[in-house]
Amino acid sequence: MDLGEKYNLLKQFVEQFGKVLVAYSGGVDSTFLLKVCADTLGAQNVLPCIGVSPSLASHQHNQAIEMAKTFGTNIREIPLDELNDVAYSANKADRCFHCKSHLYGLLNKIAEEEGIAAVLCGCNFDDKDDFRPGNRAAEVFGVHSPLMEAELTKDDIRELSRQLNLATADVPPSPCLASRVSYGLEITEQRLKQVEGAEDYLRSLGFVEFRVRHHGDIARIEVRPEQIEKIMSHQTRTKIIEKLKDIGFKYVTVDLQGFRTGSLNEALTEDEKQENL
Repeated sequence: MDLGEKYNLLKQFVEQFGKVLVAYSGGVDSTFLLKVCADTLGAQNVLPCIGVSPSLASHQHNQAIEMAKTFGTNIREIPLDELNDVAYSANKADRCFHCKSHLYGLLNKIAEEEGIAAVLCGCNFDDKDDFRPGNRAAEVFGVHSPLMEAELTKDDIRELSRQLNLATADVPPSPCLASRVSYGLEITEQRLKQVEGAEDYLRSLGFVEFRVRHHGDIARIEVRPEQIEKIMSHQTRTKIIEKLKDIGFKYVTVDLQGFRTGSLNEALTEDEKQENL
């Protein structure tokens, strides 16, 4: 299928429900899905819901709220308490499954109370080939993935977002803060705040696509390969070390491989991945 055919298929998939609830994060995929739903069904027939917890960065939360308002939708904030679930906070390879299970369970309840036909999420076609235990939660809770159904890849979604003049078209992906914490290291509010504070500081220095991975006492920074020289300059390096030690890290490192999505998954064996898909 060409891009136009995929886009039309997406609108047809959405149209069949009449009224939908969108699991919304403010990222590239869910923002595009929300826009298509609002345009296809009318804003009054779309309820975007964003899960709010310490794993959602404040800057991303604020941007998501403002973006949803531009579509004329009334966004609903859903408080989450996944940190109270030992299965989640233990931070094993299936952490994302437990996180999404909390969210989707609440969204299904809201949809039922509001008489909404379907809950939709922003999983795209590329996610089929990635390690994403959250996809299993979508299946368990009957959450629909229209972007995946229409075979829309991340590149497709970015291109269509540009055509729709969405501000998210070219923003870097930004999964939840918990995805920065090394597997097996307990997820705590303090650790999430350390990651958020460290990443906010790097953002203030002009870094765009990066991660601060939490390995206990160690902060492992990933930036684009072309920005490694910048971060290693004496002045920048000194500032970052001082800030991150003030936040609570004892050691500050730069990963010479540079930024890559899901680098913590590199520590998982293929058997561990298969067990949690």
